[in-house]
Amino acid sequence: MQPTPQRSQLFVASCLALLVTSLSFGIRAGILGRLGVQFGLTTSELATIAGTAFWGFPAAVILGGFVVDIIGMKRLLIVAFVFHLAGIILTIFAGGYWSLFISTLCIGIANGTVEATCNPLVATIYADNKSTKLNHFHLWFPGGIVIGTLLVYFLDKAGVGWQVQVGLMAIPTLIYGLLFSKLSFPVTERVAKGVSTGDMYRALKNPLFICMIILMFGTGATELFTGQWIDVLLKNVSDNAILLLTIETGIMVIGRAFAGPVVHKFSPTGVLLISAILSAIGLYLLGHSTGNMLFVGAIIFGMGVCYFWPTMLGFVSENLPETGAVGMNLMGGAGMLATFIYTIFMGGYYDKLVAAHLPPGDTSEAAMDAAKKAAGPEVLNVTLIIPIILVVAFTILLFYMRGKKNTNSLATAAH
Repeated sequence: MQPTPQRSQLFVASCLALLVTSLSFGIRAGILGRLGVQFGLTTSELATIAGTAFWGFPAAVILGGFVVDIIGMKRLLIVAFVFHLAGIILTIFAGGYWSLFISTLCIGIANGTVEATCNPLVATIYADNKSTKLNHFHLWFPGGIVIGTLLVYFLDKAGVGWQVQVGLMAIPTLIYGLLFSKLSFPVTERVAKGVSTGDMYRALKNPLFICMIILMFGTGATELFTGQWIDVLLKNVSDNAILLLTIETGIMVIGRAFAGPVVHKFSPTGVLLISAILSAIGLYLLGHSTGNMLFVGAIIFGMGVCYFWPTMLGFVSENLPETGAVGMNLMGGAGMLATFIYTIFMGGYYDKLVAAHLPPGDTSEAAMDAAKKAAGPEVLNVTLIIPIILVVAFTILLFYMRGKKNTNSLATAAH
């Protein structure tokens, strides 16, 4: 492991950068409706604006993975800082569709660049404890969403305008920019170990890595699609649908904070299998329950998805270290891209289900509410297929990794 005397400061600055990323999701989600009203935007235009963050993010993650070793982590984080600041300022002074589109794209690029740099940074400075520290780092994503949505809620009650709410993101942005500008950065773990660029690209063809990319599509879509859509899908089933998201996100924060003992007890592969099982149970309850059982479903689902993203990255970094920053960032890009594609597909499917449940010729508000009440759980039931497949896949992976470990142990003993 490289000597990194400033690793605590680097970790704190990384957490602040991720906090800005998640605040942008929470605050923008809270003010998007008002932006539409103020600037006379259609639902389609709002969806396009919101969507830029989701394709700007994976584009920046993947591109960042390829250039981080070339230009260095510090320079890449300065790029993230500039895009974050530009996105915040452009949003505050937005005058309509295009200024909001460009500002959201800037923030999406900044968010992806933070992920592209800070994931390999955390894996490098905590090479002896990757999965645990990546979980600690990633707790700031759900944590920031909770903080952002609460800020919007309470500042709205106090009559504070949306421009001020967006402007608050500049405070942690300026702090992380200042911290990173003063700190010394190590080279990435792959470079420190002397793994050549050619070896890195060859490692990306490893069948295990390709399998993990495919599984990341499933874990990313399970976590992020459900989190984004839970309010839409269940608002006609429960009067407190948004509270379900708050509970799920809060569970994720607590779970990631106590990741150390869990990861050490069950191993990353064991954690992924348990996560898939709990996610499937939670989704089943969310799609088949009413009343208080919905909250039980949200708690179990939150326990399931909380370890998915950071543990998937940790698994690749620990078991396929030759893939380097590119490997980790291809994983992150795959997870976000899967969410983007699945959200578009399921949005159309949801509209078809609503139309199918409407009585012929009846488009009254009562009929529409009843149709949405029936359609929402059906979307969750279709999504349930993904974690069920993941249970099977992670069971196979668990036995494969145990077999590989036993083979390595025998080979070591023979020598």
